[in-house]
Amino acid sequence: MSMNNNYKYFLYARKSTDVEDKQVLSIEAQITELRAFAKQEGLHIAEEFIEKQSAKIIGRPIFNKMISRIEHGDANGILAWHPDRLARNSVDGGKIIYLLDGGGLADLKFPQFWCENTSQGKFMLNIAFGQSKYYVDSLAENTKRGLRQKVRRGEYPCLAPIGYINDVRTKTVIVDKKRASLIRKAFELYAKNGSRLEDISNFLAQSGVHSKNGKRLHRDRITFILSNPFYYGHFRYGGEIHEGKHPPVVSKKIFDKAQEILKQRGRPHHKQKNEPQAFCSLLSCASCGMMITGEYKVKKQKNGNVHEYVYYHCTKKSKLKCPEPCIRQEELDRQLSSLIQKFSLRPDWAEEMRKMLEKEKLETAQSATAFVQESETRIRAIQTKLQRLLDGYLEQDIEREIYRVEKAKLLSEKKSLEEQMARIEQKRTGWLEPMAEWIKEAENLPKIARESNLFAKKVAAKEIFGSNLRLANREARLAAPSGEDLSGGNAYAALRAANQKVGQFSESQILVHSAGLEPATLSSAS
Repeated sequence: MSMNNNYKYFLYARKSTDVEDKQVLSIEAQITELRAFAKQEGLHIAEEFIEKQSAKIIGRPIFNKMISRIEHGDANGILAWHPDRLARNSVDGGKIIYLLDGGGLADLKFPQFWCENTSQGKFMLNIAFGQSKYYVDSLAENTKRGLRQKVRRGEYPCLAPIGYINDVRTKTVIVDKKRASLIRKAFELYAKNGSRLEDISNFLAQSGVHSKNGKRLHRDRITFILSNPFYYGHFRYGGEIHEGKHPPVVSKKIFDKAQEILKQRGRPHHKQKNEPQAFCSLLSCASCGMMITGEYKVKKQKNGNVHEYVYYHCTKKSKLKCPEPCIRQEELDRQLSSLIQKFSLRPDWAEEMRKMLEKEKLETAQSATAFVQESETRIRAIQTKLQRLLDGYLEQDIEREIYRVEKAKLLSEKKSLEEQMARIEQKRTGWLEPMAEWIKEAENLPKIARESNLFAKKVAAKEIFGSNLRLANREARLAAPSGEDLSGGNAYAALRAANQKVGQFSESQILVHSAGLEPATLSSAS
């Protein structure tokens, strides 16, 4: 086709962020090259169209707008860098060729590709469009194949969840140490069955973990986190559970406990008129035994002043009102802070106990050979079953859905056995880390009591008192004033007893008995 200076051309430049466009010139570079080519060839550019979208699927708005303008006669030629800039799918490619056939489009110009509006030119153009589509299809298949291979190696091929980071250098998933500890704490709080989804959301928000838009995580997002097997070492991909190479941040035991609680609480959630307050589900009424709830109130004075209050009162619903009066949140906060202070661990005691723990670590030995051998045998049997299950699926003797369900069961059983082995192997030392954590928490209680973080106080109070806090005549107190009603083995009960013995016994007798520092020994101090 000879050049006709009467033609009007639309300049079209496109680049997407998809993999197939990695080697393509940037839009700025395309425009520069095309403008120079138009000047060299004497082409009249009526308008420039720039699009940042993939061409492998139909529906590009700017491309469609350009085609519509050509159909209305605003231009009769297109200038682009290459045919694959116009189409990587058969529908859009067909539109271009149809316009050439019908005369609406008179000319196509490409700096690096020859094209004339002849049978041979349209044949070559059709081949170019077909090659572009074949390239995209092949790339997609190769990408999927690579992802499947990555999954088989135990490598997660997607964006890492909160608590992990995608390492772009090694193309692996690594632990985000700071956030991973917060996720672990969230699982532990929920697994104790004393925290609601809203409490976990508040805890993460106060710790600096938010959604991408900076808002606190919604309860549905918290549910997703707590039910994500990624955190104990497996991951979901393609509707299946796979074993991952990434380090777990929670144990399978804690994860399973969280799933049980999620299932128990899986009733439809209806938004309450009064959102739950900080100390809800922490105390019960001393008169009738019902739980104490919080209620938000706003008082507007005639002079225009507005006062906001939170009151806590009994939830008893009957014709006879509970005689217990309500209490302001500020007063309840003060009383709980005072109670928590009584169970704090002195810094010098904490230091001494840490020294004892270090000594225990050096002296403790492990012995669980029989159980470990039995577990290893069972794990090998599970691996054999997994291989047979895969063989049956590949031979099409087992349906896909049955294969997925049975595979998930076997992987879950295998993970539980592996964790049991780890626990048994360190049976005598497994208490050391929780003990060190308890020392840290008990030493930190004065700081929690002083600060204004109500959720942290609730967590601490729940850990210390369990369900033994009562509200009687606007006073928060233990069910038994002496604290003897704290659950058996509660180290905080022993700590309070130890604090009361100061001045009566030597500190070496108060801190630990001659048998050692094990949890049972510590608890017996009360």
